[in-house]
Amino acid sequence: MSWLWGIPLVAGGLGALNFAIRRGLAAPRVIESAEPEGLPWHPVRVPAANDKSLFGWFIPAAPGSPALVVMHGWGGNAEMMLPLAAPLHAVGYSLLLLDARCHGQSDGDSFASLPRFAEDIEAGLAWLAAQPEVDPQRLGIVGHSVGAGAALLVAARRDDVRAVISLAAFAHPAAMMRRWMSGMHIPYWPLGAYILAYVQRVIGHRFDAIAPCNTIARINCPVLLVHGLEDDTVPVDEAREIYAARNSDAVELLLVPGSHDDYGDVTRHLAQLGHFLDRCMASR
Repeated sequence: MSWLWGIPLVAGGLGALNFAIRRGLAAPRVIESAEPEGLPWHPVRVPAANDKSLFGWFIPAAPGSPALVVMHGWGGNAEMMLPLAAPLHAVGYSLLLLDARCHGQSDGDSFASLPRFAEDIEAGLAWLAAQPEVDPQRLGIVGHSVGAGAALLVAARRDDVRAVISLAAFAHPAAMMRRWMSGMHIPYWPLGAYILAYVQRVIGHRFDAIAPCNTIARINCPVLLVHGLEDDTVPVDEAREIYAARNSDAVELLLVPGSHDDYGDVTRHLAQLGHFLDRCMASR
């Protein structure tokens, strides 16, 4: 029965591997070092899932204004979305720029994931709907990268989102992770395959169920997919893949010069973003 001694050794080895996976995939926490200058902002704490709270900046516009939850990407924070704040506020939008759990100044949690980003966006939508400055019937989402994938997931399971602007979304989490593993020289078989299976088990969702190339077909509201042509993190073909999977003419694709972290230099195309939002948010 000496083989029984191998069981705790194997279990211990898998436990160490699982710990290493979670540590290696954990998002870096970057605290904001700037604030929304020249805007009527104030800091807020938004109740979130698992009895956590999210840090955010609320920038109210005129009473009865449409409003947007603005969500950063993996390892980001609200400050990284500030280039959008002044232009969107200037054309009449109340804004809630959030830090996702385990990011910025928000509470930590056992892990961060695309579905948890989606939960945090939904917490932001609920908070916005209760604000006196906001028209609760005219809510939208702007998300970057993982935040964009989360915005699409939220819109796929809700009927009260009027518009989504997706900045540099990846098409499928598995493909994104395989690129990361390739860059880390991690062989797909058997280690990479184990990592993908382990992550899906931890987050409690199959990648296919949350992949933007699949959720886009379940969305009924207008969506603007924006992607930089020089994006080396998420190739522009992934935006085309998401767009090709749409089931509605209300999904638009905007390809612009720029990289991943400047989300396609979108500040040069704010007029197009504004026109898209105005069409979606027109009072019914």
